[in-house]
Amino acid sequence: MPSQSLAVASVTTDGLTVNLLDTPGNPDFVGEVRAGLRAADAVLFVIAAHDEIDDATRLLWRECEATAMPRAIAVTKLEQARADFDETVVRCQRIFGDAQPMGLPLVDDGTVTGAINMLRRTVTSYRDGEWVRREPDEEEAALIDERWDPLIESIIEESEDETLLERHLGGEPIDFDIVMTDLRAAVATARFFPIIPTHSPTGMGIEGLYELFEAGFPSPQAAPIPNVYTPSGQPFGDVKCDPKGPLVAEVVRTVSDPFVGRLSLVRVFSGTLSPDAPLHVCGHLQAYAAHHVDGHADHDSDDERVGPLSAPLVDEARPKSHAIAGDLVQVSKLAAAETSDTLSGKAKPALVEPWLLPEPLLPVAIHAVSRTEEEKLGSALQRLVAEDVTMRLEHNAETHQVVIWSMGPAHLDKLLNALQNSWHVQVEIEPLRTSLRETFIRPTVANGRLVKQSGGHGQYAVCQMEIEPLERGAGIEFAVRVVGGAVPRQFIPSVEKGTRTQLSKGVLAGYPMVDVKVTLVDGKAHSVDSSDMAFQTAAAMALREAANESTVALLEPIDTLQITAAEDSVGAVLADLRGRRGQVHGTETADIRGYTVIHAEVPAHELSRYPIDLRSVSHGTGTFTRSFARYDYMPTALAREVIAAA
Repeated sequence: MPSQSLAVASVTTDGLTVNLLDTPGNPDFVGEVRAGLRAADAVLFVIAAHDEIDDATRLLWRECEATAMPRAIAVTKLEQARADFDETVVRCQRIFGDAQPMGLPLVDDGTVTGAINMLRRTVTSYRDGEWVRREPDEEEAALIDERWDPLIESIIEESEDETLLERHLGGEPIDFDIVMTDLRAAVATARFFPIIPTHSPTGMGIEGLYELFEAGFPSPQAAPIPNVYTPSGQPFGDVKCDPKGPLVAEVVRTVSDPFVGRLSLVRVFSGTLSPDAPLHVCGHLQAYAAHHVDGHADHDSDDERVGPLSAPLVDEARPKSHAIAGDLVQVSKLAAAETSDTLSGKAKPALVEPWLLPEPLLPVAIHAVSRTEEEKLGSALQRLVAEDVTMRLEHNAETHQVVIWSMGPAHLDKLLNALQNSWHVQVEIEPLRTSLRETFIRPTVANGRLVKQSGGHGQYAVCQMEIEPLERGAGIEFAVRVVGGAVPRQFIPSVEKGTRTQLSKGVLAGYPMVDVKVTLVDGKAHSVDSSDMAFQTAAAMALREAANESTVALLEPIDTLQITAAEDSVGAVLADLRGRRGQVHGTETADIRGYTVIHAEVPAHELSRYPIDLRSVSHGTGTFTRSFARYDYMPTALAREVIAAA
C-alpha cells in the first residue's frame, strides 16, 4: 500500500458503526500495524487473485499471529487476465492455514457477473448496474454443494459446536443465523479464516464483507482487553467493555500539525469519554519496552481535560458528543498525551500495557545545514519522537553526531520529509561514525617530562609509568610502586587524575582507552615549580608518548544478531554474513513454519545498512534483532584508515 501512516474511517449503517483502519503494507511501518492491531478487533487481508502472495503480506500475517488477532481474507482483481480464485484459495490455505471461501465469484470471459453466498445459499447477479438477489440455478447449486462440506466442517471444528456437527452429519438444513453464530466463534479462535470474493468496480462482495463485520467478527464486548494495571504496577481489577465502567482508553496514534495542533486517535476499552471531562494521563512506555525508547520518559498527569471529539475520517471529521467502550475516536488538544499513553479517570488512574514496540535498526546521522536550522532542529526532533514511538533519537557523545534510528528506508524518508515539510528544518545526511575503543596490546614503559621555566613561576613534573594490557572487560587500573618519595605523596592523585583523563580521551585516534593497567614507578618533583596541574600534564604526556601502532590497537564493537528468514533464503543470508566479517554460531528451526533462525556475531561497523541489505538478500522475509556483545580487535588495515583519518 502507498500509505505511510495509519488511516481511519468510521462508517455507520443501520445503527451499526464500523471503524475501518488502513495500515501501511511496507514492513518499515510495522509500528503503525501494531498500533492498528491494538485499536482493532479483527483484521481483513486484501489479496489479489492474479498475483502471488507477497512477502510483505506474509510478514503482516505473522504480526497478527503474534497477537492471535481474528482474520479474514478479501480476494480482489478477479477481472484480471491471470486471475484464478480457486488457485488463490489454495495459496491462502498453503500459507495461512484453515482458510475457506464463504462466497464464490461468477466470472464470464473476464467480466465479474455475480457472486454466490455460500451460507445463505443465494446468488447475487449484476444486471443493468444493479445487484439482484436470486436462487441458484442447477449448476450454481452444484458448486455450493461441492464447497459446502469443507466450509461447514472447518467452522464446526474451530467452534467446537457438537450440536451443529450432529445436524450436519444428519443432513439437516442449517439455519443461517446458527451458522453465523458458530462462524463468529470459529473466527474468534484466530485459526479459521473466511475468504470473500470482491470486485471494487461493481461493489460485488461489499454486502458479504459488511455481513462478516457485523455477524462474523468478534464484537468489542467479546474481544480481549489488554492487561490493565495501576500506575504503580498493581492489578487494576476486572475491566470489561462497558460504557458504565471506569474509563480506560489508550492513544494509538498522535499527529502534530503546525496549524491544527495535536490530534490523538483513542481506543476506548471501558467507560465513556466526554468532552471537557478531567483526565489522568499515564505513560510508562520504557517499563514495558524490550529496548531503550528515547524521548518517552515515564509521566503521569492530572492536569488534562478531554478536548473536542470527532469520528475519524480520512479527509474530514464529524463531531461526536461522546465515545463509549469499544469506540474509536479522535481527540483534539491533549497536550500531555503521547502515543501508547493511557487515559483514565482521575479518581481511578489506570495504565494499559503498551503494545510491543519494534526496534528501529537503521541508523542515519544528520546535521542541520546552518546555525539557524540547528536552533529549530532540536524541537522538531522532539515532536517527531513524541508522535512516532518506532523512531529512536540518539545524541552520541563520543562521535558528536545526531543519529536517527528508523525501521527502514521508507520510514527514514517519512521522518526526513516531516522535518522539511512539516517543521521546515533543512538537514543533511553525513557518514555514520562507529564508537571505537583503544587498548594497549603489549607492556611498555612511558615517560612524561614537563619542564617549563621562565622568569616567573615554572612547571616541573616527571613521571615514569609501566603500562600493561588487561583482559577484555577488566577496565582501567592505576597502581603505585614509587619508592623513596621520588614523587611526593600529595601529587600521586594528580598523576592518577591525569592518567584517567587522558585514557578517557584516547591516546592514538581519539577513542576511549579500555582494559589497561598503569603503574607509576618513578618520577621527579621540584620544591617550587611542581604542582597538581604539572603532574596531570606529565602523566598525559607519558601515555601519548608511549602510544604508536605497535603498542596500541583499536577495538570495534561486536553485535550479537538473531536473524529469522525463510528457509530458501538461508544460504544467501549466510553468504552475506561472511562478507560482513560475521561469525555464525548456529541455526535452528523457527517457531514459524518454513523459517529458520540464525545466530551470529558481526562488527557493528558492518551493520549500518543491514536492514536494507537483509531485506534484499532474503527477498523480504528476513528480520533481525541486535544487541551489543563486546569489543574486539579491528583488522589492521581498517585500523590504519581510522588512525590516518584521526
